[in-house]
Amino acid sequence: MLEPNSDTTNRWVFGYGSLIWNPGFEFLRAEPALLRGAHRSLSIFSHHHRGTPSKPGLVFGLVRGGSCRGMAFAVPDADWGQVQQYLRDREQVTAVYREGFRPVRLASGSSVLALVYLVDQTHEQFAGKLDIGQQLALVRSGQGVSGNNIDYVLNTARHLAQLGIKDAGLMELASLLEASA
Repeated sequence: MLEPNSDTTNRWVFGYGSLIWNPGFEFLRAEPALLRGAHRSLSIFSHHHRGTPSKPGLVFGLVRGGSCRGMAFAVPDADWGQVQQYLRDREQVTAVYREGFRPVRLASGSSVLALVYLVDQTHEQFAGKLDIGQQLALVRSGQGVSGNNIDYVLNTARHLAQLGIKDAGLMELASLLEASA
């Protein structure tokens, strides 16, 4: 059950992929956090940031079920409109995510409502569960306006490892990508 936010002067954003290592907005503090009810999944065909419609890459999304460890970012209420618009412009290029607010448990023990981007599993870019070979092929060939898909996956893997977040599937994929570099 969500306890009232003890900090009523800030809003929160939950990052689980590139937002962890490249939030792109000013924040007051970042804290490890746990989201229940959705898990991190490399299951979105990227047609913009890490691929193109003709040669898609693969990016992370939050898929129903399980839980996800990531980072929560506190944003001053006065900056919220600007930050939310920035995130919409960044995350909603092809409307593959559903924007919502979900409770997250901060490492400090309190719970806050955080902005999250959940995969729209009916969207044409939702890839579903791909095996490691399919993931490897898509990531190796992906290149979009935000850069190389390999860099995106490896940066995310490195930052999760630094935070002590274990993601066995991602670590296996990262090892294969590094071995073939």
